[in-house]
Amino acid sequence: MEKKRILIIDDEKGFTKLVKLNLEQTGNYEVIVENEGKKSFDTAKRIRPDLILLDIMMPEMDGTVVAQMIKADNTLEETPVVFLTSIVKEDEISSRGDNIGGYPFIAKSVNFEKLIEIIERHI
Repeated sequence: MEKKRILIIDDEKGFTKLVKLNLEQTGNYEVIVENEGKKSFDTAKRIRPDLILLDIMMPEMDGTVVAQMIKADNTLEETPVVFLTSIVKEDEISSRGDNIGGYPFIAKSVNFEKLIEIIERHI
């Protein structure tokens, strides 16, 4: 089975390291991390991921801007984007319909089983 390539874009290095380790331990994913929002679009174009996990609030470039750039690019427009955010808590998700701006999202701190479920649903 070929591993699915996941790009995590988040400025919190400890968080991305933890998520990367947990996802890679499943043996199903190759995980690439980008901790700088301003470099994230170029990284996505270079690696062509199967799915992008994208933080909303980052210094230098907001995740919603990155998502718009991805969807406007003809080589990345079909790539699923799932927002990771601390601005919405897990108990608020159902009231928001599980999406922000048309994108699915998962609240930080991430429940690993829920994260896998969302990745598999959108890949």
